[in-house]
Amino acid sequence: MKILDWYILKRYLFTFLMMLLLFIPIAIMVHLAEKIGKIIDNDVPFDALAEYLLNFTIYFANLLFPLFLFLSVIFFTSKLANNTEIVAFLSSGVSFSRFLRPYIIGATIIAGLALILGMFLAPKASQGFNEFKYKYLSRNKKIQETRDVFRRITDNDIIYVSSYDPKSKRGQNFTLEHFEDNRLQYKIFANNIRYVEEDSIYVLSSYYKRSYDSIGNVTVEEKRKVNVEFAFDVEDLTPVNYIAETKPYHELVDFIDKEKARGSSNIGRYEVVKYKKWSLPASVFILTIIAVAVSSIKRRGGMGVNLAFGITIAMIYVFFDKIFGVMAEQSNFSPLIAVWFPNIIFGILAIYLLYNAKR
Repeated sequence: MKILDWYILKRYLFTFLMMLLLFIPIAIMVHLAEKIGKIIDNDVPFDALAEYLLNFTIYFANLLFPLFLFLSVIFFTSKLANNTEIVAFLSSGVSFSRFLRPYIIGATIIAGLALILGMFLAPKASQGFNEFKYKYLSRNKKIQETRDVFRRITDNDIIYVSSYDPKSKRGQNFTLEHFEDNRLQYKIFANNIRYVEEDSIYVLSSYYKRSYDSIGNVTVEEKRKVNVEFAFDVEDLTPVNYIAETKPYHELVDFIDKEKARGSSNIGRYEVVKYKKWSLPASVFILTIIAVAVSSIKRRGGMGVNLAFGITIAMIYVFFDKIFGVMAEQSNFSPLIAVWFPNIIFGILAIYLLYNAKR
């Protein structure tokens, strides 16, 4: 690498780091100010709060990684333009594509970090963040399906409960259907089902089992109460809504495959999380190119005009990201299209702005 590359790359990485160190403490203080009442009322232990803030930092950084980078690139490239350094670079015979190379190298480094963060570190932080949030800050908020739970728990077994209480681990109006070679073998009914964690068994009240043999004869078994070992965990009944955010990528892929087989209604939400692990690093390159193309030209209004434009672009990007993410989670809209649509639109914008900047 030449002096020009090192000069821009160091400014690229240093400004991005400074942007993180500037905004993350501000985000922590604003978040604490908003939640301090609930934290005091619930007597949150200091060590739990400290761990929560650490998880919040990682969670927040992963969420807004590309936008911090976008604003930092606009900031330091505008300074280069105002100091006529870019004019000097290009006047010396350096093409705009060659000038862009250290930015792409820096984007590659940041994208790699974003990929590692999203695949491995952010899921653990998200788990701690959400567990603290729903334990101390949002106790009454619904985080699981509790009514009309219908699940395929194995290749041969389908269960249903009309209502389920995750705290007491009790369900009402439970049924289980067992199939062999697409033929119903038996069906179990119970007015109540309760999971006993100490013994890892399920207690069924008002138990009723109807079995069918190969020639259609029916055998009925009734008991007031019976202990049963089922081939599913109690968490399989109603996973928490944020569970996809807490799984590393390879576990998330396996989890989604299982949930599809079980007929889960939250597949859209889970796939949005999966695809974002790839789209977020890709957005680093797109937003870097937009930022360079916009801020490399010296303007009459100076850096303020470029920053105002950058903040506007960032807000539009977040708007598209949120709108299409919600559409995929709550409708039949394709999660793949929803996640990648903002990158496609802004990728086209990046190509257009880059073309004009070269001219």
